[in-house]
Amino acid sequence: MTVLTGPPGAGKSTVAALVADRLTPSVHLHSDDFWHYIKQGWIAPYLPEAHQQNKVVLQVLVSAAFGYASGGYQVVCDGIVGPWFIDLFRTAAQEQAVPLNYVILRPNQHTTLERATGRSGDVLTDPEPIRSLHDQFSSLGVYEAHVLDSSNLTAEATADTVLQGIARGIYLLDPDDNGTDAGDPIHNS
Repeated sequence: MTVLTGPPGAGKSTVAALVADRLTPSVHLHSDDFWHYIKQGWIAPYLPEAHQQNKVVLQVLVSAAFGYASGGYQVVCDGIVGPWFIDLFRTAAQEQAVPLNYVILRPNQHTTLERATGRSGDVLTDPEPIRSLHDQFSSLGVYEAHVLDSSNLTAEATADTVLQGIARGIYLLDPDDNGTDAGDPIHNS
């Protein structure tokens, strides 16, 4: 099981698709889809009042991810899963004895803003929440070891680096170490 995270524009979805394409059997769960399933009462996930919604959506994502994992699939989840929510995945990984990789793509802020604001479609392009989310993926303490600076990497090179890191155990979370309780900086500011 791999959680691929980072701020908007980090390349999570593109890289996750490339990684999943190289694993057999595999599943790519694009977490944004899980927020889009909410038809009435949806709250922009970066707003303080979205905390409960975000927790519910991530719990549903965790259930789907570990459902596939229990069936023998290698699962790659991409989305904004900061340290404030990784324990939802860690708990399920412990319960099902599934190794959990946590990869944080963190290009520099300039690259992040350029990529995120240049996108089209139903995605976040507003620079202020993007800057805020980028800041929330900075200074991650024990999770800094899981950061990959993808500023100067192509999507293919990033996917190669992620796969090599997974194979070497670089991104593996210790199931017995719950890290630090990072709270939820999106909603605790």
